[in-house]
Amino acid sequence: MLTFNGKLGIEDFYKIIIENNKIKVEDSVFKTVEDSFNFLKEFSKNKVIYGVNTGFGPMAQYKIKDSERIQLQYNLIRSHASGTGEPIAPQYVKAAMLARLNTLSLGNSGVHKSVIELMTELLNRDITPLIYQHGGVGASGDLVQLAHLALVLIGEGEVFYKGERLATKEVFEKENLQPISVELREGLALMNGTSVMTGIGLVNTMYTRRLLNWMISCSAAINEIVKAYDDHLSEELNNSKKHKGQREIAKSMREHLKDSKLTRKREHHLYDVNNDEVSVFQDKVQEYYSLRCVPQVLGPVLDTLNNVEQILIEEVNSANDNPIVNVKKKHVYHGGNFHGDYVSLEMDKLKIVVTKMSMLAERQLNYLLNPSLNNMLPAFVNLGQLGLNFGMQGVQFTATSTTAENQMLSNPMYVHSIPNNNDNQDIVSMGTNAALITKKVIENAFEVMAIELITVVQAIEYLKAQNKVSSKTKKLYDEIREIVPIFTKDVVMYPHVNKVKEYIMNTPCNA
Repeated sequence: MLTFNGKLGIEDFYKIIIENNKIKVEDSVFKTVEDSFNFLKEFSKNKVIYGVNTGFGPMAQYKIKDSERIQLQYNLIRSHASGTGEPIAPQYVKAAMLARLNTLSLGNSGVHKSVIELMTELLNRDITPLIYQHGGVGASGDLVQLAHLALVLIGEGEVFYKGERLATKEVFEKENLQPISVELREGLALMNGTSVMTGIGLVNTMYTRRLLNWMISCSAAINEIVKAYDDHLSEELNNSKKHKGQREIAKSMREHLKDSKLTRKREHHLYDVNNDEVSVFQDKVQEYYSLRCVPQVLGPVLDTLNNVEQILIEEVNSANDNPIVNVKKKHVYHGGNFHGDYVSLEMDKLKIVVTKMSMLAERQLNYLLNPSLNNMLPAFVNLGQLGLNFGMQGVQFTATSTTAENQMLSNPMYVHSIPNNNDNQDIVSMGTNAALITKKVIENAFEVMAIELITVVQAIEYLKAQNKVSSKTKKLYDEIREIVPIFTKDVVMYPHVNKVKEYIMNTPCNA
């Protein structure tokens, strides 16, 4: 049970979303929320407050009668619950709920405390609102997607519960839950914000970090099984560059390979040997870039990931609705904190670096499969009869195709603003689209990585190098070999690729 105090770090998100820890809201949070609610209720009596006694968006010029204020909130929720497409996976919806809970707990929104209470119960009981992928333009935040969340909180719509998609009303009756109390601006406060794009984005960063760790391990393993020289990973070479990410990647690879019997020292083969009579070197003097430049390729990935994570944590701990209630100043401020440009831009950055990882994995895979490049493995790492059997030939097409899709998907959403809402929202972020496309790019990259890992294991098998590779590579080998057999004859490959993909997506890389 984690104590929730209105401030979340990436570790908290991981524990709640990935490890399914439950949360307990501190009393101080309820006091902050109640103070905000009571202040707004009093402050708004004789003033024009957007979304409390006005219409919404371009209809904000219309004053709403006091007797119709509550109906206004219900109308907003119901009319904007208009998403289409595929449902967003429950894990990502849960992250969006946690992000929204955190924002509303800051005391800048003026919501009734029942919102905090019910959202906490839904998170703890794994009751996940049905939210569709299509609908958000990311300017007044995730209006459409968050409307589906709000719909559930008022006891309507649908939820995922114990593996089933059911009516909210039915589940609330089973769990003895009551809808929220709509009092002032609960509809607008729930819908007006960046919580869906931010929640999805934070889960994206978690999976990207896992993918990067597998990529580092796989890159180290390939370097050793082809007996690469190790000086391109040296501290001296990499510390001559000032980028932190590059240094960290090189350090991780050195750690991975520290007890390898296969990597070579340049001084043993090229520096301290008399080569006066040699005109053409049979051995490679330097490795191909997909082996030699891994720190320089993955360094920017690590630096970008760390920055994206920081920006998203800042967003999730920010007030991102409109207007903003400030109890201390006794004032309500109107503006645009709901705009999702910060998240949209970071998601575009993330999907670009993930695409680069899938490109690196695809090139490393090609190196292993092509005997003209590696000069030590049979074509397609075929452990059967050449010509009759095909080895890893078929899955290379899948890796190439999936990488190509990532290259196309990595084009930015950030610059694809389309004015809408009667031009009230005349420049928008498309942040939710950016986050969802990034999710797809990450899943694709895990597919390419799964194919590469199977091939690495096949190569170790062919070279009979199980007792020569580093202890970390041996652990990686053992993990993948538990999932897939040795392929000497041709088999249907897709179940094996899918099993490895599922494993590496759901397992931290400890290799």
